[in-house]
Amino acid sequence: MMMTEVEKRIAKRLDHVEDSPTLRIAALATQLRKQGRSIISLSTGEPDFPTPENIKQAAIRAIEENFTKYTPAEGIPELRELVAQKFRNDNQIQTTADRVIITSGGKHALSNALFTVCEEGDEVIIPSPFWASYEAIARLSEATPVVIKTTQEENWLLSPKKLQEAITSRSRLLMLNTPLNPTSAMYSKEDLLALVPIIKETGLLVLVDELYEKLLFDGHTHYSLGSCEDIADQVITVNGLSKAYSMTGWRLGYATGPKWVIDSMIRLQSQAVSHPSSISQKAAIEAISGPQESVEMMRQAFQKRRDLVVGLLQEIPGIFFSQPQGAFYVFFDVSSYSGLKTPKGKTIAGAFDLCEFLLESEGLALVAGDAFGDSNHIRLSFAASEADIIEGVKRMKHAFAALI
Repeated sequence: MMMTEVEKRIAKRLDHVEDSPTLRIAALATQLRKQGRSIISLSTGEPDFPTPENIKQAAIRAIEENFTKYTPAEGIPELRELVAQKFRNDNQIQTTADRVIITSGGKHALSNALFTVCEEGDEVIIPSPFWASYEAIARLSEATPVVIKTTQEENWLLSPKKLQEAITSRSRLLMLNTPLNPTSAMYSKEDLLALVPIIKETGLLVLVDELYEKLLFDGHTHYSLGSCEDIADQVITVNGLSKAYSMTGWRLGYATGPKWVIDSMIRLQSQAVSHPSSISQKAAIEAISGPQESVEMMRQAFQKRRDLVVGLLQEIPGIFFSQPQGAFYVFFDVSSYSGLKTPKGKTIAGAFDLCEFLLESEGLALVAGDAFGDSNHIRLSFAASEADIIEGVKRMKHAFAALI
């Protein structure tokens, strides 16, 4: 009997999906370090603080108490109830435990939601710049991403006019993020409420990513669109522990929304991953219900670093940016450097070329705005030590000065 060679065919849904650019930059920086290069990485959206001790101890107790078996697909009941309480108290979202799902990270909650409510023929509206995974997840759901460009002059916010113009008969869902990655802008209550009449009139679903809600600066306050009674049954709200509690590797997220959506997300999750980590769920209980001083400590540190990096970047000619209001990024315009030549004679065509030049010449890792839908900007993460921020901007200033 002749053996048939395996057909090396990959599903078409992956044709337009690339590796995460932020993780790819981090991996390249690690590789260069192993080669002995001095690398400063201001590329990754990951708090540099350790997970708070009380949270780690809760996980250790879970292991010692043998809480290491399967849990319900939707998450353990006490955590679902706690998250529902958190949504009610912190976000004024009137939800209940049976409308909460616990997921393996915020990204998993986003993909669960999109895979549940979108399919081929649907359109997903995504304001740009956007977090790098939004467009990819929309494509994986087999929907068509509809990208709406916003500008620095608009503080990177989606206007009612632009939303109205983007809506068609195929529009299914709008993706929002506040505070925003990569721009660190945020929507005020007034900004979000201005979108409500259009959302209500069109029956559009809205998926809101609120992972940075606790990292706000200068007295800004967070508003959750899911708390608006007029469209509460159209909004899916996603959050998680990665940013506020420095728990990126624990992979624990959660979401609430209309029960018909959450029930379907649970059904999908039961087949896709069974359930989130049992140990991380116990750690999440401590994170949400335990002392919150560490969250405020990290927030204050990020605000101090924000002030530091803004002051340093203002000394570099030819770059422009808006004041970060939350999260931990600066998204700066480098279009004035396009067309210039490096000392080796290569012409800079955009942000990607600049980031490549910075990494090769100075050992500075940043993320080109191409990953976020904007090739004229670069994202700098100040989730790093003050020493690394100072040295990193110094290297950038030196590299830009060398362009001829």
